[in-house]
Amino acid sequence: MIYLDSAATTLQKPGEVARASSWAIRHMASPGRGGHRPAMAAAEVVYACREAAAQLFQVPDPEQVVFTFNATHGLNIAIKTLVKPGGRVVISGYEHNAVTRPLHAIPNVEVRVARGPLFDPKATADAFRQALEQPTDAVVCTQVSNVFGYVLPVKEISLLCREKGVPLIVDASQAAGCVPVSYLELGAAFIAMPGHKGLYGPQGTGILLCRDGGDCILEGGTGSNSRFADMPDFLPDRLEAGTHNVAGIAGLLEGIRYVQRQGVDTIRAHESRLIRAMGAGLNQMPGVTAYQALRRPDCQSGVLSFRVSGWDCEELAGELGQRGVAMRAGLHCAPLAHETAGTLETGTIRASVSAFNTMWEIRRFLGELSRLLGRQKA
Repeated sequence: MIYLDSAATTLQKPGEVARASSWAIRHMASPGRGGHRPAMAAAEVVYACREAAAQLFQVPDPEQVVFTFNATHGLNIAIKTLVKPGGRVVISGYEHNAVTRPLHAIPNVEVRVARGPLFDPKATADAFRQALEQPTDAVVCTQVSNVFGYVLPVKEISLLCREKGVPLIVDASQAAGCVPVSYLELGAAFIAMPGHKGLYGPQGTGILLCRDGGDCILEGGTGSNSRFADMPDFLPDRLEAGTHNVAGIAGLLEGIRYVQRQGVDTIRAHESRLIRAMGAGLNQMPGVTAYQALRRPDCQSGVLSFRVSGWDCEELAGELGQRGVAMRAGLHCAPLAHETAGTLETGTIRASVSAFNTMWEIRRFLGELSRLLGRQKA
């Protein structure tokens, strides 16, 4: 199988990830819940993962690294900390439902969408500049669109936020491990990310980078301040109620170490080569529309969406799946991004690569698609 759905979950992972998770299941207990060897071993691995994440994302204190179930969990914490009923929020035109649905659930929130055309960072930054002329409680912006791979100008947006004194939440779901993410450079209040995508960790893991603290959306045991009814007021305990996913965190640690060994810039360069080759091949096929950053290739990550005239996206993705090519089709949980790009009625087929994909696989996919379209024409 040719796996081109890493924007959903990286399937091919370093072998160390599975081995570490398996070892943790067999040898580790719960961190902070005992002074015996299995509990202490778990605590060491959990803290080592905080340290590795802090180093990768340039976070001053490892205790500002909070473990979550996924990016959606982290975004809910961040949004519900900064956005209250009746608040005003600015978001990009490429946000995932992990952002739009929590905002929709808060009563009477005014959401302003800073829209900009695909792969046009200046227009996007200008849209945020204009939107921030009005009073704003928070800005939420994805660093990379999960649908189109568009790398948004988050550095410029963070500067605008600092000028206006507005806290910023960054959704780094498609950025972490794929493009540089710097907590120090962005100065965001929160940066949320999953562990199971570009960090090559197991599903059910995530990270929230926090500047100060956050509001609890889940209370319970932390192994600290146990006599008191209130949650601890310090990180990471305040936001980590209940037993940790130790097996997942152990695997995530090895995924982060893999990214550190390879280098984010090296991974990005590899993925960009694959996406450019894929786009060039798609553009030679009649009836195919590929959403590619031709003029600004630096504005696109390892994600590319396309459509084919006369084909339903879900149907075509199903046909490709039967030929051993795994892709995702539809709205990708991001109808706002499709609305901004003009693909809401049709959706797209999305190809997304990882460090483990090869140029041979890209050529094989293009060949399968060409044969499939040729068969339809015949």
